[in-house]
Amino acid sequence: MNIIIRKANLEDAAYISLLGRITFSETFGHLFLNKDELETYLQTTFGVEKIRSSLQKENNVFWLALADDLPVGYAKLKKYSPLEQLDPQQVAQLQKIYVLKDFLDKKVGIVLYEALLEETLALQKNHLWLTVLHTNSRAIHFYEKNGFKKHQKHLFTIGSQPFEFELMLKNMS
Repeated sequence: MNIIIRKANLEDAAYISLLGRITFSETFGHLFLNKDELETYLQTTFGVEKIRSSLQKENNVFWLALADDLPVGYAKLKKYSPLEQLDPQQVAQLQKIYVLKDFLDKKVGIVLYEALLEETLALQKNHLWLTVLHTNSRAIHFYEKNGFKKHQKHLFTIGSQPFEFELMLKNMS
């Protein structure tokens, strides 16, 4: 299988939208007590126009993962994303690495992460942060293995349902 990682462009908005919907549902869909709230979140967060708008923002960088020319995952970096007690010019956020379940064992996530990390280093950021659902042990292990440390708990509400996340931080210097 040939895996290619490339920076995404506007023409990739529909791919990213679909990948976001599918991967979010695969990973978190079973946690939603109200399926209407899940559907509203998917439409709001992963709508094609929303992704197209996000792709056009100077602060965002997206990568698309292709396996034998099929889109199988994506990553998103926010180049400037303040975090309390840190210089906002020196902090970036790994906002998403989403990979279709059937391609997780193909190391697509690590290749996306490496592209994102290279960009973060080129931007000369001192810190990279992310949030991950506190029960997502596979992702937490991946991030810890790659130098992230748990920093604090973070609550996020989708619809009427609260979710607890780990905010993780990596020192880049």
